[in-house]
Amino acid sequence: MATSSRASAQPQPGARVLFVFLDGVGLAPAGPGNPLSRVPMPRLQEHLGGPLVLDGAAGRAPDGACFHGIDACLGVEGTPQSATGQTALFTGLNAPALVGEHITAFPTRALREMIAERSLLRRAAEAGRRVLFANAHSERFWQMVRERGRSLGASTLTALAAGAPIPTLDDLAQGRAVLWDITHEVATGHLGYALPIVPPEEAGLRLARIAGEHDLVLYESFLTDLAGHGRIEPEWVLVRIDAFLGAVLDGLPDGCTLVLSSDHGNLEDSSTKMHTRNPVPLVAIGPQAARFRNIVDITGVAPAILEVLGVEAPAGRAAGEAGGSGRGQDA
Repeated sequence: MATSSRASAQPQPGARVLFVFLDGVGLAPAGPGNPLSRVPMPRLQEHLGGPLVLDGAAGRAPDGACFHGIDACLGVEGTPQSATGQTALFTGLNAPALVGEHITAFPTRALREMIAERSLLRRAAEAGRRVLFANAHSERFWQMVRERGRSLGASTLTALAAGAPIPTLDDLAQGRAVLWDITHEVATGHLGYALPIVPPEEAGLRLARIAGEHDLVLYESFLTDLAGHGRIEPEWVLVRIDAFLGAVLDGLPDGCTLVLSSDHGNLEDSSTKMHTRNPVPLVAIGPQAARFRNIVDITGVAPAILEVLGVEAPAGRAAGEAGGSGRGQDA
């Protein structure tokens, strides 16, 4: 298992978690081919004691923070992919081992069943915690799901499993949600949405306010994965990510711990537009950061978040079963 037993976990009074999922971010050594070392990210670096790179990551974060690489391969041959990686991250199950391979793009039926049963948000909600998937979804999106059979991603399925309402564009306009592209620049400039441009700092403070109204908030951005696949400039993305996260941390409410992780490597290696087998970052900043120090692979993230909230592990398959690495083979 990736974390210690949670049977004795006790909720911390007022404990909250804001889980920021950045798609396609791995850890690699610093160098000109690694945008995460090439592009200045001063706001994040001040909290991590250095850049988001593999070199010397473990142990260099200051007090109140945790930063190290964790394994996303999970003992399965091949390159980690989005559907299985996100399922593992959002459930604590070793999804690629359970289905026998790394699966790309949208979750298959087997993965959807895992999410429906073991969604991080569902487990928290069933324990009486207030949960939210903070990403706004448009009516156009839901129309494509209904009429064109558009598949749902793991994060949206994670929220639906909890029975939690998913924010709309009206919620976005009222400051009750954040868009996946943070500033609305991609949605407006390339996807045809007529939305006002929002500075990344404003979006970050908004997400922090939302975190103060819930016990567990999940937010996803896949700008980083688009950059890794060469569809958008890494510099453009990382400058906005840094300003956004800096503002989130500035506004983080009392008792709230920011947790940041990813599903597979991609952005950190500009020599390829494909995913990588590199470890992914696990960052925790806030009063419960120490609870994340012993996690070695992505199956440990969801259980640790639930531990902070005092939510017990359900009976049945445990995180890390079915061939989980348990050692972080690439970290």
